[in-house]
Amino acid sequence: MTRDIVLTSTDIGIHSHEELIGRINTLKKEMNALILAHYYTVPEIQQVADIVGDSLALARAAEKNDADVIVFAGVYFMAETAKILNPEKQVLMPDAYAGCPLADSCPADDFRTFKRQYPGAIVITYINSTADIKALSDITCTSSNVEQIIRQIPEEQQIIFGPDRNLGGYISRKLGRKMILWQGYCYVHDAFSEPYILKACREHPDAELIAHPECREEVLKHAAFIGSTKALLEYTVSSSAEKFIVATEPGILYEMQKRSPRKTFIPAPKDPKTPYSVCTQMKQNTLEKLYECMLNRKPEIVIDETLRLASLGSIRKMLEMTPV
Repeated sequence: MTRDIVLTSTDIGIHSHEELIGRINTLKKEMNALILAHYYTVPEIQQVADIVGDSLALARAAEKNDADVIVFAGVYFMAETAKILNPEKQVLMPDAYAGCPLADSCPADDFRTFKRQYPGAIVITYINSTADIKALSDITCTSSNVEQIIRQIPEEQQIIFGPDRNLGGYISRKLGRKMILWQGYCYVHDAFSEPYILKACREHPDAELIAHPECREEVLKHAAFIGSTKALLEYTVSSSAEKFIVATEPGILYEMQKRSPRKTFIPAPKDPKTPYSVCTQMKQNTLEKLYECMLNRKPEIVIDETLRLASLGSIRKMLEMTPV
């Protein structure tokens, strides 16, 4: 795997977001490009994207499209997944250094050694992982479909799950399935702690606490609803509640407010000094970088073909097991 990066200069003639958006839209037509963005990116990126979604929705969008170029505003493993599914397409991302510490916490050599300790186990890995880890896995999953996938695995089958211990622990408790967990975690969600969550609940007694399953168990046990980013969003639309404390990356609040303008959304506090738990890597995606990457067609995601084919199987298996 290589990260083909060329540094480019900023177009100093562009000053406003409106002009940048106009030029991005022009380039999109010229390139026959599809812009994908995660819910955790900044609002202006979400505004210009063709599809905004969680990891599962974006993986499906990357698999089925007629674009010649996919521009992925997210973190590296997402664009990498798009390239694995579309070897014939050019895949770009605004900042190839926008990585995922959770994915990086699971080195392939260490995971290979870990896997050898359980030779009969099936390996299910969170999509927040590198291509090297997907190549060592039987099935990839997302927080949206992990429960659906694990329910299809025979109960007597031993399961290795990684790299997120909190997501794995949540599903293990919910389904009553013992799983062997890699001890990685998402720093954004793991930062939420019970004392500050309870303090927020006391300060907003009329609000429902909703949480992503990457949060710690001590937080999840107080949540009125637990779900993937997409599930949290859909819950806020359908719920009769008018106020929510949202324990996930606050980028999703933009879409929540957009869909439910009369409701109130409070980002769950990390601690008194830093009330927001932000994914800084997602925020590395900016309109300026998006424009430059489309203009110069760099940075481009390039994956060794042997690795691509090795990692494709676990992703395909995920899509087959959750077709809708």
